[in-house]
Amino acid sequence: MSKVSYLNRVDISIINNIAHVRFIRGDKHNALDLKMFYAIRNAIHYLKSQKNIRAVVISGEGDDFCSGLDVKSVMNSKIAPLKLLFKWLPWQSNLAQYVSTGWREIPVPVIAIMHGRNWGGGLQIALGADFRIATPDASISIMEARWGLIPDMGGTIPLRELCRLDQVKELAMTGKNISGEQALDYGLVTYVKEDAKDFALEFAKSFIDLSPDAIGAAKRLYNKSWWGSAGLALLRESVYQIKVLLGKNAKIKAYNQTHDKAKPFKNRMRW
Repeated sequence: MSKVSYLNRVDISIINNIAHVRFIRGDKHNALDLKMFYAIRNAIHYLKSQKNIRAVVISGEGDDFCSGLDVKSVMNSKIAPLKLLFKWLPWQSNLAQYVSTGWREIPVPVIAIMHGRNWGGGLQIALGADFRIATPDASISIMEARWGLIPDMGGTIPLRELCRLDQVKELAMTGKNISGEQALDYGLVTYVKEDAKDFALEFAKSFIDLSPDAIGAAKRLYNKSWWGSAGLALLRESVYQIKVLLGKNAKIKAYNQTHDKAKPFKNRMRW
């Protein structure tokens, strides 16, 4: 097992090729202060460099996954809002957006465990994952409307993939709370389970014996092609398939299909 920690806000433990990312500001309901934003960004950068991992599971310590922005901490600082919103190029993610969009850049399945409060920025972080496992009584809200704001942490990208437009408008305009069960009906979560943590871990384990190159290619293909031209989607299918077939793990997969004793897959290719 390997373990790293960032700014007393985020811990990462890698156990049997699964990276467990845990928000450790439980006494503050894992609310997002500036340190938390930097810690999540650093954690994402670290995970992108770890070619041995097969899945990522994100959770929050204490009663809540993440209760959203620590408004008092951020707004009482003159420089914090600037650090969160600044970007070099308008189409790239700023620091506030990257804690959601960054998970999409990790070429392995990312699974968020949603329990307790998942409000505002906390929801947008979870939306950046590939899969969301919620408890039935989880509290889920696009909370920004209550502060006279709009959601601006990158959640717009997955929301357009997951939900009907009128449903998203209702949530964003009213700031209403919905449960995990209701979120499943909206399309916001993948599964609702009483034992969300145990289910998420078993779900993560299901990817370990599959080719990491094929999984990484599938994630990249659909993230880039879900919206856009059909022609580019077809091009990506062909290019990514060729890259996978030429990779070392394709040879291992072929060997394993014809031999009783399976060889382990190599570290994933770079995407």
